[in-house]
Amino acid sequence: MNNYFALALTAVVSFIVAFSLGFALIPWLRKLKFGQTILEIGPAWHKSKQGTPVMGGLMFIISSIVSFAATVIAAHIMGSDIVAPVASFSNIVTATKVKVYSGILLAVGFGAIGFLDDYIKVVKKRNKGLSIIQKTIPQLVISFAYLGTLYQTGSSFMYIPFVGNINMSWFFFVFGICVIYGGINAVNFTDGVDGLCASVTASAAVGFIIIAVLNKFFGMGIVASALLGGCLGYLIWNWHPAKVMMGDTGSMFLGGLVVALAYMIDCPLILLFIGIIYVIEGMSDVIQIGYFKITHGKRIFKMAPIHHHFEMSGWKETKIVIVFTIINLIGAIIGAALYYYGKIV
Repeated sequence: MNNYFALALTAVVSFIVAFSLGFALIPWLRKLKFGQTILEIGPAWHKSKQGTPVMGGLMFIISSIVSFAATVIAAHIMGSDIVAPVASFSNIVTATKVKVYSGILLAVGFGAIGFLDDYIKVVKKRNKGLSIIQKTIPQLVISFAYLGTLYQTGSSFMYIPFVGNINMSWFFFVFGICVIYGGINAVNFTDGVDGLCASVTASAAVGFIIIAVLNKFFGMGIVASALLGGCLGYLIWNWHPAKVMMGDTGSMFLGGLVVALAYMIDCPLILLFIGIIYVIEGMSDVIQIGYFKITHGKRIFKMAPIHHHFEMSGWKETKIVIVFTIINLIGAIIGAALYYYGKIV
């Protein structure tokens, strides 16, 4: 199977599966009364979203896994290994496969935590779902297990464009925990208006696909293509006014997979560019809370995360989504260029 064709086919299959699932999943969620609960602290006009089915993230979770598996199996039947085509170096093959498959498991693990959080909110009628401690402990356990798996393959280094590979030693775990935990929650913050998180993540996936094509990282590329197709298929149902919301089920899965994609290319720092909107969203929340505490009640933004600031400044949800996605796409292209040229210069 031609590798470039495999990338395109994976995205198309993922798109079709995610979009098609909407016809069955949304009525099913409505029947179960798995509706979104809008907190009082949110913008008043979000009250109209009350009752919108949640856990829609299952669409792109299922589509990403199905399309990835289908491509890998089809390639195997045709006699090729799309995940790790460098057959002459067994250690590289092993490390590549571990990065890809453990990365998918990382995302699924976080998605499972998100699912439990959503379930408690909509079924148990506890608006806040899991407590911070109840979320954080399993997140840290999954993160440590993931990093430990990478470490065992010898992937305890980090690539920095124009610098090269830096051996992280024990700091690999400390830095990794911060990146994963911060990344997961930053993506979760981005899920605040219709279509935003899926659109921004789709643009991030484009950046990873560009890196995959330029550097022939087809294992990572297949995962990114599955993510792109799944987000676009889901986005048809999530575009304003949303017929379904991804919930923490979806946002935590997306956060896990985006971080895993960065680790598949040994460059978590690339998220500063490919996930620039995630960074801005997360930092806006941290800055708002910090400034509020320091000044005893004053605020920098009208509301955080920052997409709510623009909402309260009069921006429509669709404008926020389009502008934020364009910014993130530009960041993704810059990140891909830095990664590529950082290796050849």
